[in-house]
Formats: sequence, structure tokens, C-alpha cells
Amino acid sequence: SSCNWSRQPRQHVASRHTWSAMAAPDPFERRIRSRLDALKSDGLWRTLRPPQGVDLSSNDYLGLSRHPDVQASMVAAVGDEGCGSTGSRLLRGERAAFHAVEQRFAAFKQTDRALLFSSGYLANLAVLTTFPEKGDLILSDALNHASLIDGIRLSAARCLVFPHRDVAAAAALIEQHGEGQQVFLVTESLFSMDGDEAPLEQYAELCRDTGSRLIVDEAHAVGVFGLRGTGLIEESGTGDDVFLSVNTGGKALGVGGAFVAGPGWAIDYLTQRSRPFIFSTAPPPSMAAALDASLTVIEQEPERRAALFSQVRRMRRAVEALGGAILPGRSQIVPVLIGENDRALAVAERLQDQGFDVRAVRPPTVPVGTARLRVTVNIGIDDTTVDRFASALAAALESAPCHEASS
Repeated sequence: SSCNWSRQPRQHVASRHTWSAMAAPDPFERRIRSRLDALKSDGLWRTLRPPQGVDLSSNDYLGLSRHPDVQASMVAAVGDEGCGSTGSRLLRGERAAFHAVEQRFAAFKQTDRALLFSSGYLANLAVLTTFPEKGDLILSDALNHASLIDGIRLSAARCLVFPHRDVAAAAALIEQHGEGQQVFLVTESLFSMDGDEAPLEQYAELCRDTGSRLIVDEAHAVGVFGLRGTGLIEESGTGDDVFLSVNTGGKALGVGGAFVAGPGWAIDYLTQRSRPFIFSTAPPPSMAAALDASLTVIEQEPERRAALFSQVRRMRRAVEALGGAILPGRSQIVPVLIGENDRALAVAERLQDQGFDVRAVRPPTVPVGTARLRVTVNIGIDDTTVDRFASALAAALESAPCHEASS
């Protein structure tokens, strides 16, 4: 191997150079600086900006991050358990609260078991680096989230990407390349940037017919869709056909972390073999307590979901009336296509000046030429706010410059 991971004694060698503030950058620094300059010139420079104004960009769809019961549960747990778990769950980091909320979430999703991770990113890496092996085949939707893509890249399995939501293309790939292999079909249920839904019923039928395993990321659907608010797997009636689902706790649930839900034997295997689980410090115990409280709110206050979809319908009608390029759908994610990076930034800045916290989303998060405002609806906004936003958006789109795309 070109990498020697054995522990070697450190040797301290004096630098041959004395750098000053006026010294020219070395070749490596020049390389990085040139790439930073390119990001700026291409309209892809990103900034860290705290929340301000009316929230139309977060994933706190049901307002649970500030629900008094959720807050109180987290505060009480900090007093009882401390701020951190102090270790991985297989060492000293395990807590009774983790097991309790995992059992509750499994019942919520109507699966055998669930396993809690510190983030959805870790959960996706865990699933996709543990189950698909060398000789297996992964089929991935072209618009899957970055955490799914990275998990697939780190897997030893071969990956083929099929066009967005194209069941026929996925079936053709299985027929052409899947013989004698374990196939995994990987998709989001509600896509995070387009706000549209995967055809889960058709995927389920395809996986049944071919012996493939269906893995579904419910990050933006859990807590929102379904009669009980468990997600689009519930709404589509495909629970028996889904191998594993990944369910983020930091979006509609308002807290953090993520649950992988599925059969008991698969959860056992994750616990024993998943490197992101074994080698990560466990989440704070207070997060488990807050997630438990969030599940209670979702179960006991279904009117929150009804209120959310009422505002979603009003927002979509208001934006569509402008004649803007809004992607179709029924979800709380309302993408307003702008196209050019600089124009998307300019429109977002004008809206921010009017008191609306809307952010521009640009490549590589979305395909080149499809820069957009990713407007998200939450139950904290009222009818008047929706109407004011639509008016401000119309003015911003009219005033923002539109240039011909460069060749």
C-alpha cells in the first residue's frame, strides 16, 4: 500500500524557510487561491449568514425546533445527563435514552428496529458503505442528495446513475447489468432541491420482481407526509418493500440526528460493522430526549401538518400567479428557477433586503444553469406573509439583471 498507517514516532524538523507576511504564496497556496478566485468569478462564492428576517429557507417545517415541550425535554436531559455522551456508543457513550427513542421511532415507522446516528450524512454513509459490497450494483437517482452520493462513492459496489424518477431506465439497468448481482436501488422519497417525489410504488414493484433492495432517504418527508406523519413510505404503502429508510431528525422533527429504520438483522449488522456508527462519538443524550418529545408532538398535533399544507397551497398559487418558473409539486419545498448564478444571488439579496430569509442555491448543489431560490414553507408564516413575499418576489425578479449565458 502507498499509505503506511503504522504508528511512527514524530520527528520535528526545523523549517528550511522563514515566511514573512510579504512572502509570495507557495505553489499549493496559489492553486487554492486560484480556485477561490474562480468561485467568486463564477458566482459560486458562499458565505455564512445567521438567520434574520422571515424564515423561508430552513427545514423546520413544523416549527418543532422551538416547541416548548421539545425545548423543555432537551433542557431537562442536559441537567440529568450532561451536555455530551462522552464516547462512542460501544464504549461509554450508550444511554438508556438512545434505546428508548430508537424503539419508539421503529414503532413510529412500523419497522422492527431503528438506530440513531448523529446526522443524516453519517446515517447515509453508514448504510451505503456497510451493505453494498464488491460485486454488488447500486442504482442511484441522478438528483440524489450529496450524502447519498458520497456514501455510494465510498462503497465497494459498482454504481450506475439513472435519470431522475425514471423507472423504465432503472429497470433496463437491472436487466442489462444486474444478473447474478445484489442490486440496491437508492432514492430520496422527497427530493431536497426540486421538491418532487420518487415513484415509490413503481420502485417497490421493480425491486420485488428483481430481488433488488430499496433504500429510501426520507429526510424531507418524515414528520410531514402520511396519515400519521411518518413519511412518503407510509403514504405510498410501500413499507413492506423498503429495505432501509434514513430519517433525519433535524428537519421536520426540529432537533438533529437521524434514524435508520428497518429489519432487526440489518440494524444488528449496522451496529456490528458500520464504521460511521462504531467510530463516532454518540449524540448528546439530550438530543434523544428532544426527538422523543418531537415524536409526541407529531402524534398528538396532526393539525400542524394540516396547517403546513394549507400554507404550501397558498404559497404555490401565489408564486405560480407571477408566471415564474416554479417546479411542479405539492410539497413544502418550492423551487423558483432563476437560471444564472449572479441573478439568483441578486434576487435573493433583494428579498433579504425586504425582510425575507431566502437563499440562492447554485451548482454543484443543483445542475449548472438551474440556480434557484429554494423557498421552503413552514407553519410560522401566515397568509399575509405569503402575499407580501409573492409581491416582493415579483419586484425582485423584474429588477434583477438577466444576462445571456456565456458560452
